[in-house]
Amino acid sequence: MDPLASLLYEVRSNGALFSRNIVAPPWSVRFADGTPLTVVTMLRGAGWVVPGGDTAPVALGPGDVAIVTGAEPFSVADDAGAEEPPLYVVHPDRCTAADGEDVSGDVILGPRTCGNRPDGETVLLTGSYQVGGRVSERLLSALPRVLVVRDDGKPGPILDLAAMEISRDAPGQQAVLDRLLDLLLLCTLREWFARPEADPPGWYRALGDPVAGRALQLIHDRPARPWTVSALAEETGVSRATFARRFGELVGRPPMAYLTDWRLALAADLLSRTEATVESIARQVGYQSAFGLSVAFKRVYGIRPSRHRERKPDATAVDPDAGAASQHGRHDNENEREQRRRTAHAVPR
Repeated sequence: MDPLASLLYEVRSNGALFSRNIVAPPWSVRFADGTPLTVVTMLRGAGWVVPGGDTAPVALGPGDVAIVTGAEPFSVADDAGAEEPPLYVVHPDRCTAADGEDVSGDVILGPRTCGNRPDGETVLLTGSYQVGGRVSERLLSALPRVLVVRDDGKPGPILDLAAMEISRDAPGQQAVLDRLLDLLLLCTLREWFARPEADPPGWYRALGDPVAGRALQLIHDRPARPWTVSALAEETGVSRATFARRFGELVGRPPMAYLTDWRLALAADLLSRTEATVESIARQVGYQSAFGLSVAFKRVYGIRPSRHRERKPDATAVDPDAGAASQHGRHDNENEREQRRRTAHAVPR
């Protein structure tokens, strides 16, 4: 798979937090669930994403889709400069007033739906991802605090389906919503990266290049192979010097440095999410021994692999020979999944 697909696989939705908000002006809704990535869209009406800090408010019109990154709380409001307290603050399991008082009973309008008027002229939809790990960081670090893809007037079947499904409470509903949110995220990121105003990372710009793009795919698909500059050059059909120059110019990193970054990101996530031995993980990501991985890991991250694993006491046991799925760290933490199951019908999901 290409690098974007590799990174997006790490932010697949599994029990995402959903919130539909039906409001009439004046309104402001605060989101404080602490997730590092949230998709925001106006199904009806308009408003402003107010991220706080040094980031200016960003306008949202009907059909626009925004992605907000970072775990810091943010607001969506009808007035970018309004200073009134929010109507309510959305948490994973309840809604509160600005002072922390639980007001869920006053603002619940239906499944996964809150607001101040059932017939409000504005309908705001959000979906938040619980993501983490070094692989995910490679994608999140390439994104601004807020990015927006404007509605182009074309049919929007994903949003239409989301609007229809969000208020339902049928068997398998969470899985349906998760997949819709994944598709919305993927389409939004792909569209944004392709726009002139975006500043995509070098690896994304290089995907369309027959030399650098091919090498990136090989590195992401087969990190355990003993790649060298010469081997990658041979696979891409150019000389060693031409390959090294082209890859470095387009990606912004020498090929061996990029390979090391990718291998160590995979190793860090495997250490956090599995109980495979350091020796096994080392071989999965392209190191001949645990010692070799440990030296590289300490040089880049400042700690040894064993210490990194100790910071994640709830790592899930995974068969160390589980193949590609284990290699790419695609096993969810069982404790997190169980927590999401327990809160599957909590407000405002």
